[in-house]
Amino acid sequence: MPKAIVISPSADYHTLRLKDVPLPSPGPQELLLQIVATALNHRDLYIRQNLYPSISFESPLLADACALVRPHPNQESQNLRFPASTRVLINPGSGWLSDPTGPEGAYTVHGGTSTSPLGMLQEYVAVPEAEVELAPDHLSDAETAALPVTGLTAWRALSTKSGNAEAGRNILVTGIGGGVALMVLLFGVAKGCNIYVTSSSNEKIERAASLGAKGGVLYTEEEGWPKALRRLLPHDRPFLDAVIDGAGGDIVGSTWKLLKLGGVIVSYGMTSLAQPTLPMQAVMKNIELKGSTMGSRTEFGAMVRFVREHKIRPVVDRVVTGIDNLEGIDELFEGMKDGRHFGKLVVKVEPRNREDQVESNL
Repeated sequence: MPKAIVISPSADYHTLRLKDVPLPSPGPQELLLQIVATALNHRDLYIRQNLYPSISFESPLLADACALVRPHPNQESQNLRFPASTRVLINPGSGWLSDPTGPEGAYTVHGGTSTSPLGMLQEYVAVPEAEVELAPDHLSDAETAALPVTGLTAWRALSTKSGNAEAGRNILVTGIGGGVALMVLLFGVAKGCNIYVTSSSNEKIERAASLGAKGGVLYTEEEGWPKALRRLLPHDRPFLDAVIDGAGGDIVGSTWKLLKLGGVIVSYGMTSLAQPTLPMQAVMKNIELKGSTMGSRTEFGAMVRFVREHKIRPVVDRVVTGIDNLEGIDELFEGMKDGRHFGKLVVKVEPRNREDQVESNL
């Protein structure tokens, strides 16, 4: 039988468990997909740490996936766009079609919760064809798996919410090394923005510079890091247009002096677990603090097209192989917990040449 990884309850940190699951039977206008690779996100760590709502011990973990379309008798009479063996990626959430202000109804992210039975840390899934995009040819399987959640989150934060995704604009991306921050960097560089970064590591700042960042500062060792950042800004535009932040905490207090009048801070997460505050000085400067979640199906399609057009490659830090490699997958979670990674942590689920396995499971 096909395999899936779920969690088993534990006091402080839920454990991984491999279980047998039936082969999905696709319904009308659905595809049977074989998961080739999937990737971790911070929400998956929070689920294991019991810090996320509606945790499920039956729904497989993870929302990212690179997959292959597989033949199934239920699909033979349907006029589907993606033939067998097509490599695709899956919209990591459902319930949000196109409204740029937010979901039209109940929105759910796949993987590890009771709000969605779908999770990508398994061998096969059945999903609506409308939720699938053709994988860009220039990406490897691991890079494709690294794209959906971080790409969509970064795309919405920069392109939809910041209002400053334009050539010549100065954008600060905090906490470089995480998947979303790196995708904001890559998207911003492709759009001609001047991207600056913060990090706790000089090595990460140097790697960001190799990807096109104009410069960066250490937020851990430099108490006056905003002053150090100001010195990096161009003389003809000595201010920030926007900040894209995933840490929370005192991000407004640290950056409002650097931001232009009416500058924008986009918050897509709070990995520091500290709530941001809005000082009156920022209010008087008309600074906007905007929350941003993953994104709509329309934004997902636009993001994938941009990646294809500009040949953008998500950064992959490490890959482990095997749906039954619980020890290796656990090590990926430990790496995320310690913050050692620079890029995405990927699980290669199945070799792509095992086309006969579907037939044996039918």
